[in-house]
Amino acid sequence: MKNLKDILEYAGIKPTIERLSILRYLDSKHDHPTAAMIFNEIETKIPTISKTTVYNSLKLFIDNGIVTPLYITGSEVRYDFATKPHHHFFCEKCGKIYDLIIDCPYMKKTKIQGHQIKQRHGYFRGICKNCLEKEEKAQS
Repeated sequence: MKNLKDILEYAGIKPTIERLSILRYLDSKHDHPTAAMIFNEIETKIPTISKTTVYNSLKLFIDNGIVTPLYITGSEVRYDFATKPHHHFFCEKCGKIYDLIIDCPYMKKTKIQGHQIKQRHGYFRGICKNCLEKEEKAQS
């Protein structure tokens, strides 16, 4: 597990209990949660936390390059603690988002055709292998 306190302090962010809890959740869950999912989980451990605290913390993490927002579903923002460039796969059937580690020469570039790259997002959509297996079993 990463030293979350050090990550926050290195970014100049005060490591409060709430912020550390949010990062701990993101570090332990790789399902690319929404802010509501994060709030619902953290609230069970810290009943005094507010939705505003969760949203403000996530914005602070994004602004400091600690967390990446994902807009893959088209209807909600998901959050990813893995900030190294990688692709994502969105299952249109179950709604899960998977990390895809594939070789893409553009994911490491800082400039393309003279344009400065600040964020990289590679998204794929379809039906995940788990849902395909379930469909195959149902048809058998």
